Amino acid sequence: MRWNSSFANNRFAQLASRSASKHQIYQSLSNDPYVNLSIEHFLLQHAPADSNILFLYINRPCVVIGRNQNPWLETNLRVLHNDRTAAATSSPSSPDQTENATAPLYVRRRSGGGAVFHDEGNLNYSVISPRATFTRNKHAEMLVRALHRIGATTTSVNDRHDIVMQLEDSGRQGEQPDLQPRKISGSAFKLTRERALHHGTCLLDSPNIERLGSFLRSPAREYMMSKGVDSVRSPVANVSSAFRNAPVSFEIQDVIAGVMDEFAGLYGTSSDAVRRAQRAHIVEESELYAGEDWVVGTVGEEQGFGEAEIMKGIEEMMSLEWKYCQTPRFIFSTHPIEGEDPRDRPPLPASLPPSTRVFLRLKHGVIVESHISTSPDTSIAAEQAAHLQEALKDRKLHEIQPAQWMQILSTHLGTEEEPRTIQELSRFVTDKLGWV
Repeated sequence: MRWNSSFANNRFAQLASRSASKHQIYQSLSNDPYVNLSIEHFLLQHAPADSNILFLYINRPCVVIGRNQNPWLETNLRVLHNDRTAAATSSPSSPDQTENATAPLYVRRRSGGGAVFHDEGNLNYSVISPRATFTRNKHAEMLVRALHRIGATTTSVNDRHDIVMQLEDSGRQGEQPDLQPRKISGSAFKLTRERALHHGTCLLDSPNIERLGSFLRSPAREYMMSKGVDSVRSPVANVSSAFRNAPVSFEIQDVIAGVMDEFAGLYGTSSDAVRRAQRAHIVEESELYAGEDWVVGTVGEEQGFGEAEIMKGIEEMMSLEWKYCQTPRFIFSTHPIEGEDPRDRPPLPASLPPSTRVFLRLKHGVIVESHISTSPDTSIAAEQAAHLQEALKDRKLHEIQPAQWMQILSTHLGTEEEPRTIQELSRFVTDKLGWV
C-alpha cells in the first residue's frame, strides 16, 4: 500500500479492519439510516480493539428507537412510512415504492436508549473506542467543545449525559422568559467485552423542530403498559436558534469540522489525517485516504451494499421480524388491570357500546392472550372473547391489517352485533395500534 494516498471505496473493509488503523474518521454520503447504522455496526465488530473511530452521518427523516423499546408505545406509526404491507418487501429507499414514500421511516437500532427523530438538520455522531478508556460523558463533552468553537457557548452536558442549551430568551414578548435548558442531543451506548460504542444526535438546524412530537407521540400510550425502556421526553431546540441575530451564517459543516478537530485532540490523531477527513466531504463519490496508522474519508451506499457483512446488517434492520418482533412484553387494555396497569383509561368513543372491552397481551409482538367483547351480557361477552382469542392467538400484531381486523371482528363477535359497532371497534383498534 502507498501510505498517505487515496484508495478505492472497495478497500474500506480491508482498511478499517487493518491492525495498524488506530485512528479512523469517516463521514457518510448516504442519508439511509439502515446503511449508516450498519456501517457503524461493522466498525464496532471489525475494527482493531485498540482503535478510536469517529463516524458522522445525517439521515433522511426517520424515527429511531432503542433495541429494547416498543414501537407501538414510542412512535406514532400512523404518520410513519407503512412498512407492514406487501409493498415493504423492497427497500424503503427504492424509487418504485411510492406508498407513503415521503413519510419518515421507522428504525430499530442495535443499541439501547430512547426514541429520537432524525432529519437533514440533525447530525449523528458515533465514537467507537476501547471499553477500558470509555466514560459516558467523554464524547458528549467532546461535542460540546466543538459547539463552543462555533459560538454555541451555552451548551453543556447534564446529569443524564444529554447535551442541553440555554437560550438567552425563549419567552414570548411580554412574558417571563423560559429559562429551562433545551435538549439538543441525546445519547445511546452499546458495550462489548473490548469495545464501547457511543452514538448521539445533535439538533443543529432541523426543519421539523416544531413537530417532533407528532412522530413520537403514540395514540396508544394511555392504553398500554410495556416491559421495555420508556423514552424521557424533554423540550428541544435547534443549535441554529442561538445564531438568529449573529453576523455570520450557521453551517453544519463547520460543526462537523470542529467535531473532527476535537476528536483528533482527544485521541492524538495525525493533523494530516484530520485535514484529509475535513476535505473529503467535498468529493461527490466515496473516497478513502490512509496513512501508516490512520484511515479517513467518505463512505456510503457503495460500502453498505457492496460489503457482504454490512449488507447482512442492512437486511436484518429492514426486516419486520427485527422491527416488530424484538418488542418486549406489553399489554393493551381499554380498562384498568389490577396488579398490572391500574391506571384510569380515557372514555371510549361514544360510537361504541359502554360495555366494550379490548385487552391484548403480547410477547415479541405476538398476541398470546386477548379479551375483546362488546355485549353487556357477561355470558355473551365471555363467548365473544373466547371466539376472538382463538382467532387472534399467536398472530403477529404488525401483520393484522385493517381489513383483517374488520373480518375477524365481523366473524367472531356474533351475528347479533350491529355492523356499525363492528366497524367502529375495528376503527378504534387500528387507530390506536398505528394503521392509517
